[in-house]
Amino acid sequence: MEPIVQCMGLTKTYGGKIALNQIYLNLERGRIIGLLGPNGSGKTTLIKIMNGLLQPTAGDILIGGLKPGVETKYRISYLPERTYLPPGMKVMEMVQYFQDFYPDFRVDRAYDMLARLQIQPYERLKNLSKGTKEKVQLILVMSRDADLYVLDEPIAGVDPASRDYILHTIVQNYNRNATILLSTHLISDVENILDEVVFIRYGSIILQAGAEQIRRNEGKSVDRFFREVFAC
Repeated sequence: MEPIVQCMGLTKTYGGKIALNQIYLNLERGRIIGLLGPNGSGKTTLIKIMNGLLQPTAGDILIGGLKPGVETKYRISYLPERTYLPPGMKVMEMVQYFQDFYPDFRVDRAYDMLARLQIQPYERLKNLSKGTKEKVQLILVMSRDADLYVLDEPIAGVDPASRDYILHTIVQNYNRNATILLSTHLISDVENILDEVVFIRYGSIILQAGAEQIRRNEGKSVDRFFREVFAC
């Protein structure tokens, strides 16, 4: 089976600045993968190219064998770092919007997760806290049966008490033949759900390895290993 994501010499420049530098990367199906790196390392640029929001300067990227475009948008469920939900809409209206737009959207799954987090469907988004808005956005993304879930800082604005439930939600509510690519700075909070990690620095992939392989070979947690690698 072909990888869900294939990057072949993928390069992105802004003027004279290199954001991605000839990346070669395969992401296999059925994996939860952490995309890890400091600010400015190229994580968001790579994510935006996957979602067709930016065009590469050189090289190629394929999502399920296809170049990013209209068809791949129906294969990717994307959670951006910033909340994009219209503030005047009710939660139930956003559920209806996603149901109308995405054939793979599971309404029953969305309402189950809303109930578990005690989020009222009739509330308007503008009346919700920042953290609750982010929970709603994550619920909408994880209620799809997509091939690839791309989550950019999914727990950054969420209180610590809710993080375990949100991570449980991520693990329990995705297609098992799909892949989750999760970008985060909170490595210690997420590393127990990661199958694999990709370290990126200055637009280059410096490591791709299994999370358990790192713990076994290095004798330390992924979080500690990450801190040591990027302390240089």
